[in-house]
Amino acid sequence: MIAERDGTEDAPDEDSRRGYARSWITTTRSLDGGRYVKGWLDPEDAAIWDGTLAPLAKPAGPEDRRDVAERTAAALSSVLSGGHKASKVTVICDLETLTGGKAPARLADGTPIPAAQARRIALAAGVSPLLLGRGNTPLYLGYRERFASAAQRQVLETLYPTCAVRGCETPGTLCEVDHVGGWALGNSPTDIDQLTLTCGWHNRFKHASPDQIEITKDRDGLYVYRLLPPSDTRSASGNGPPGGVGWAA
Repeated sequence: MIAERDGTEDAPDEDSRRGYARSWITTTRSLDGGRYVKGWLDPEDAAIWDGTLAPLAKPAGPEDRRDVAERTAAALSSVLSGGHKASKVTVICDLETLTGGKAPARLADGTPIPAAQARRIALAAGVSPLLLGRGNTPLYLGYRERFASAAQRQVLETLYPTCAVRGCETPGTLCEVDHVGGWALGNSPTDIDQLTLTCGWHNRFKHASPDQIEITKDRDGLYVYRLLPPSDTRSASGNGPPGGVGWAA
């Protein structure tokens, strides 16, 4: 009746008037400081959206109870804050491979690259030697720097193909750099051997629930995080944390 009175009975809604030929997004601020988001993406922009957010919006593990909408919002927040930024594609190989050897190279996520293809890539790319042996990585910034450097991130992406949390398959290139012992508490300087990679969700979980993260190292000396049930559950069952385990902060 109102539409008939105002002569808008057959008028198209706002979305229809805007059309779908080009991408558009509208946002409205809520009274509590939040923001409503509404929009539409054309096929090209949708492909960029899917390629960027889809890997970040996957469940972080069996303990991740968020629904798709919550994971997508967290993924978008990670992108907007820059937490997803990755270094350039890194091909890892031995010097022998570059000089004619047959040993395959690999990408940071573990994907093997035939030796011949690695040499072709090297011809058209910038080659940067990266020494990973003990004492050969002068990537120690101490407590003077809060954030990891680009060089440190490149090393970490080489070492950690996925999130350090056992069972989380988020690619390392989409993870955030994490201070293992907690930089804010002064337990972990920004040194390469005190850093690892965790996805945004597990990074926040580690900060909020430090008693539910068990930190160990594998046989290669890489950090491995394992999620534990709440401490009251472990106490009731008589299964407290093992001695000598470092706890995140």
